[in-house]
Amino acid sequence: MAEVLSQSQIDALLNAARNGEMDLEAPALEPEKKYKKYDFYSPRKFTKERLKMLNSIFEGYARVSNSRMNALLHTTCEIEVESVEEQRYNEFSNALTESDVVAIAKIDKERLQEETPILVHVDTEIILTIIDRMIGGDGAPEPDLPDDYKLTDLELNMYEDFIQHLINIMGGSWENYIQLEFEYVRTEVNPTMVQLIGFDETVVIVSLNVRFPNLQGHINLCLPGTMLANIFAEISKSSVRRSNSEDKSEEIFGSLRESDMEIIAELARPRVLLSDIYHLNVGDVLDIKRPKDAPVYLNIGGRRWFDGRLGIHNKQMAVKIGETYIKA
Repeated sequence: MAEVLSQSQIDALLNAARNGEMDLEAPALEPEKKYKKYDFYSPRKFTKERLKMLNSIFEGYARVSNSRMNALLHTTCEIEVESVEEQRYNEFSNALTESDVVAIAKIDKERLQEETPILVHVDTEIILTIIDRMIGGDGAPEPDLPDDYKLTDLELNMYEDFIQHLINIMGGSWENYIQLEFEYVRTEVNPTMVQLIGFDETVVIVSLNVRFPNLQGHINLCLPGTMLANIFAEISKSSVRRSNSEDKSEEIFGSLRESDMEIIAELARPRVLLSDIYHLNVGDVLDIKRPKDAPVYLNIGGRRWFDGRLGIHNKQMAVKIGETYIKA
């Protein structure tokens, strides 16, 4: 319950305000902290670590694509990852127009991808610049290009040839985690009329910023959340299998340490006629055409591993190891 002031207390406050003994200015309010809204209806499917992994993967892809595009178009082009964000597919779909072109791709492991395709969208201005450079032009952007410009059949064919290069090299960026092969499937010229992925399905949008000397645009990759979840699960299984095999490797090597192995000491390989061998008798001397201090070769499993010197150890013939030829 709020405290009620008496009349004397009220008079004292008024007198203090008139005499300037009390500061009437309101205290400065601290700036309100802003927090990112969390949608509990559609919780996040991937952790920050997973998104960082994807960012690292596609940074490698951007470098490879950069080199491939520079070689193909004979120009200076810069490609870098601008963002990697988890979204609902309807956010990606709502940004498309009827004049946009979307390439559809798949991976070689259909059980991981299931029914959801991979989508690749390139800004129309970037497509026209690439096509212009492919036919020998300077790639100058069209100043009066309408927003609803649709690619011609010839431009679509050239676009498909180009986009196949970008899709086919995508698997190399995943090789540190999993072996994947990406393959171009087809092109959709009006993606707004086709429901390629469920509107409420989780996807990850990788936005690549493409900069030419006279133009800048984006290449957007739409990766289905179901496919990525399956891929991450497969990567986790592979990591467990690798760790288990590493745990057993010392045990396996320990059992091999007690194994017997034949070592052959080779003095020389002289050539002798069959007739000479036929006439050999006890006490005969065979000239091997090597000096007495020449090294002896030690062979294991038919391969030369060491060389050494003949000698005596504990009144028995022995070979002292000298040089090693094969590193264990």
